Amino acid sequence: MTDIPQRVPGSVPDPSRDAGASDPRLPFDHLVVVMMENHSFDNALGALPVHGQAHADGLTFVDGKAANSNPAPSGSADPADRVYAFPLTTTRQDARVDQSWNATHAQIDGGTMEGFVRSTSSSQPMGYYTPRTLPFAYSLANTFALANRWFCSAPCQTYPNRRFLMAGTAYGDIATTDASLHDPPPPNGTIFDTMTDHGVSWRNYFTDMPATAMIPTIIDRHLDKIRPVQEFYDDCRAGTLPSVSFVDPELGIVTDVGSKLAKLPHMQRVGANIEQLGGSEEAPQDVAFGERWAYHVVKAVLRSPAWPRTLLIYTYDEHGGYYDHVPPPAAIPPDAIGPDLQPGDVAGGYDMYGPRVPAIVVSPYARPHAVSDTVYDHTSVLATIEAKWNLPALTYRDANATPIWDLLDFSTKSFSKPPRLKRPRGLLRELLADLFRRASRRALTQE
Repeated sequence: MTDIPQRVPGSVPDPSRDAGASDPRLPFDHLVVVMMENHSFDNALGALPVHGQAHADGLTFVDGKAANSNPAPSGSADPADRVYAFPLTTTRQDARVDQSWNATHAQIDGGTMEGFVRSTSSSQPMGYYTPRTLPFAYSLANTFALANRWFCSAPCQTYPNRRFLMAGTAYGDIATTDASLHDPPPPNGTIFDTMTDHGVSWRNYFTDMPATAMIPTIIDRHLDKIRPVQEFYDDCRAGTLPSVSFVDPELGIVTDVGSKLAKLPHMQRVGANIEQLGGSEEAPQDVAFGERWAYHVVKAVLRSPAWPRTLLIYTYDEHGGYYDHVPPPAAIPPDAIGPDLQPGDVAGGYDMYGPRVPAIVVSPYARPHAVSDTVYDHTSVLATIEAKWNLPALTYRDANATPIWDLLDFSTKSFSKPPRLKRPRGLLRELLADLFRRASRRALTQE
């Protein structure tokens, strides 16, 4: 990707075709987008180089131990005081991570990626998962096509990064706050507005509350398309998925994201289940719940009669404050709206990506056990949708983002028969834990 915009907002990928016309050369009819919460590439998949994917740009291992490190909180220059990446032995998360605008800029540290420990005065950001703790995620990455260079769209939190996913711009937002939920809609609308205007079918399937509520006008304008996740499973079984599906994990009322969304009046309108405790993998959730949820979503897609014509993008919204060793490159500013910075905020703009996040493309046409070094960000999802259905771009960012074609081989159907993936660890234990969660929800509603 170049840092000089080539296309402009409102332009279509192929001027020779009508806007909204599906490209028959792209052999899929259904695109499914799953975005989890708050983990970096190195945190979630950093051990891939020694666990099945030598081409993954994960952590560096010497004699079986990760050699990546950060200076100690004290700032000591003594090599003996450095904090090294270490394997996490449990799926439970410590809350001592920070993905705020200021913390993320401190972590990137001018490109050295040496500020993660100092940003929280904790070693927790240096933890990483292994196939033992996340067997499904590693199995997915080792089976299908993995993006080595998928960056979150901005160096900050959930709400602005998901705005990029839905609108190609954060239009000033840098934080997950109550106030941001009352911002006006993005100047050029959202991908959902564009799909509706051009006759492209879509749905946002939610588990407890829809992520589209982060831009409340989406629900105001498209209430009939915001549907409970059970309908996703029903549509998968029937082979009746819409052209584009956004499928949301359980955001959870006790999380920073979910607690704010739960206050919106929109939640009653869509029938949200706002007492859920969370399974999106955001700290301090137990990531086993998110791992299990994602396993069932992917399995439903693999078993669907629509599988031969389906493409699934599995990724994360931002790094969650966890370590990644790859410096984010420059990015094309989406528009003329700069970040709404307050006194004390680090100077900066939307001209740089945030840290890398995991991204895996699942499809019969996915390159098997493959890795791509092409630079992507969340607006690559928009670019892919826009390319398939020849839709006008929303901003300079998505107009010039790269679609995910490098992760696919349309000449070969490598996965005509859906592969078997490893099940999440302790699935029976998690089913029992569900009983505890239901009891906890009942207690919450009775208070």
